[in-house]
Amino acid sequence: MIRYHAAWILPITSNPIRNGWVDVEEGRIRAVGGPGQRDSALAPKREVHLLTRAILPGLVNAHTHLELSDLSGCVPPATAMPIWAQALMAAAAKRPPDRCAIRAAAEEARQAGTALVGDISNTLASVEPLAETEMAAVVFFELLGFDQQNGTGAVTRAVRELESHLASGVRLSLAAHAPYSVSPQLFTALRTAVKSGYAGPLTVHVAESSEEVEFLQAGTGPWRELLEERRRWNSNWTPPGGVIDYLSGLGWLNSDTLLVHGVHLTAVELEQLVAAGSTLVTCPRSNRWTGAGVPALDQFFSCGAKVAIGTDSLASVDNLNLFAEISEIRRLAPSVPASAILQSATRIGATALGFGDELGAVVPGHRAALIAVELPGAVDDVEEWLLSGIQPDQIAWLTDASDW
Repeated sequence: MIRYHAAWILPITSNPIRNGWVDVEEGRIRAVGGPGQRDSALAPKREVHLLTRAILPGLVNAHTHLELSDLSGCVPPATAMPIWAQALMAAAAKRPPDRCAIRAAAEEARQAGTALVGDISNTLASVEPLAETEMAAVVFFELLGFDQQNGTGAVTRAVRELESHLASGVRLSLAAHAPYSVSPQLFTALRTAVKSGYAGPLTVHVAESSEEVEFLQAGTGPWRELLEERRRWNSNWTPPGGVIDYLSGLGWLNSDTLLVHGVHLTAVELEQLVAAGSTLVTCPRSNRWTGAGVPALDQFFSCGAKVAIGTDSLASVDNLNLFAEISEIRRLAPSVPASAILQSATRIGATALGFGDELGAVVPGHRAALIAVELPGAVDDVEEWLLSGIQPDQIAWLTDASDW
């Protein structure tokens, strides 16, 4: 057993502990405490003093697309999301996912302090590279098909494909792309697969752009034009109105569902989301890049929603540093408590992805997936300081540092 002493310990489930300590044994947290508190029953074999660092759980990137990593710098920022999406599809059509780029992106995320990712994949190309990292992961196999009249066949094929990757050890699940690209029948088939006990949780992009709102309310706009251009339009489809009511009717508003982006959700829709217990995943840097808009972060947090945080892909952000994402959240939402933002970047994301009893907090029994962040000197408000834009060279994994 090793006892790590630090300037600050951030359990996440309780207030930060100044001059605290954490005991680690065989890859698990054994005990956590502060000055004067009774030590563990067993004396540590070694004590490590990190008195210029803060120890906290590795972060949780609840939404990314690693298979788009080789498109970094290929899709410029846009003024409207359909414009960006068309440029993305054109760039992606020129090349298959690059496993080397995926592997490098995953390593970039880990170096920036990420312990767990929720990755969206259309090809499952990220499964093998993620299996080779020390990060935990849920890979969501994402399906599209607005013209699918019966989604059962597509979902059956997807499940078989997932089963061929079970030996990887990476957790696997299913995803729907978005309400403007997935038919009601396909939504229903995906939910049925999860109800049958195959997988979970589920995830879907929701209310990301104003064009999506127009499409669902009136059946018009750029998303319809794109569907018609690609011969995917379903003439039997009727605009459902609000996205949350629509998803609720399809069985997609549940405690096991991650709703991603939510930039254009109304106050009433946020209340419905909270009542259902769904998790809202925000990716503000990507929203700015794609032209989707600015998420109502103050409202997200004040309404009582379970908010998790994602970076989205390297096609729409400069890096996969989740500390950069939480710094952007602080800039856009200066009144949100720092503790709430840190919970979103750790415990809430871990719970939403099914790892709530293993990751996301410094508590006994959890994995010792802990990072030590170098402090600039004496820091009184360590939670606020951690929102300032931490860089990878300030971060070390406790398990990586053999010379502590």
